[in-house]
Amino acid sequence: QVQLVESGGGLVQPGGSLRLSCAASGGIRSINIMGWYRQAPGKQRELVATITSGGMTNYADSVKGRFTISRDNAKNTVYLQMNSLKSEDTAVYYCNVKLAWPIATYWGQGTQVTVSS
Repeated sequence: QVQLVESGGGLVQPGGSLRLSCAASGGIRSINIMGWYRQAPGKQRELVATITSGGMTNYADSVKGRFTISRDNAKNTVYLQMNSLKSEDTAVYYCNVKLAWPIATYWGQGTQVTVSS
């Protein structure tokens, strides 16, 4: 059974930084895409950033230049470095993993990020 364990959320002041981590485990053969999504109160879940097994990245326009996604394929772990945080970045952040085989998608439990003074 695939499990995703997230860490790194918390409370930070505007302009500050946080680093999220998500480690996947449970008999994983091959991960295709890893990513982060977020959901703010009263809003739909939205894509933040994704990264392929080959290292190609994709970012939401709202986080370009401030957030950096990376992954360690040997550890089945994806990271999200968040800099210059704004109040509008406040949300629950979810890790997302798409397996190459068998084809399946998994979600983490979510980690709260609060940007406030």
